Amino acid sequence: MTAVDTNILYYVRDSRDPWKQRVATDLMASMADGALIWQVACEYLWASRKPGPQEYGYADALTDIQELRSVWTTILPAWEVLDRVGSLKQQYGLSHWDALIVGTCIDRGVGTLYSEDLGGLKRVESVEIRNPFAEAAILSNQ
Repeated sequence: MTAVDTNILYYVRDSRDPWKQRVATDLMASMADGALIWQVACEYLWASRKPGPQEYGYADALTDIQELRSVWTTILPAWEVLDRVGSLKQQYGLSHWDALIVGTCIDRGVGTLYSEDLGGLKRVESVEIRNPFAEAAILSNQ
């Protein structure tokens, strides 16, 4: 399975950076084995309510999540993930919230997590971490 961090979902709706919007949209459209992590869905809904320049609101974000739920597998964290957060934070320098997402991926068998903000990590245990924007930039410079 493949999952995305909240920032990838956000860029699909954020037209302030058309290049990132296109990369995020193309990535999500290509994910046949997508996994929607519960925490990512909640963070995305929260982000839609923040005052700011985003061009979508809570109702739009809820529709997005409902559509993703219909085509992707929903991944709920197990309580055991909380037991691993401290070691993931310490070993990999992750924030608490990122450690919960990565721990959920490890626990639920997600092989690849796309994220822009995991500090350049390439792998955390069984999870490959990929930055789609860095990959697209490399391809566009070739």
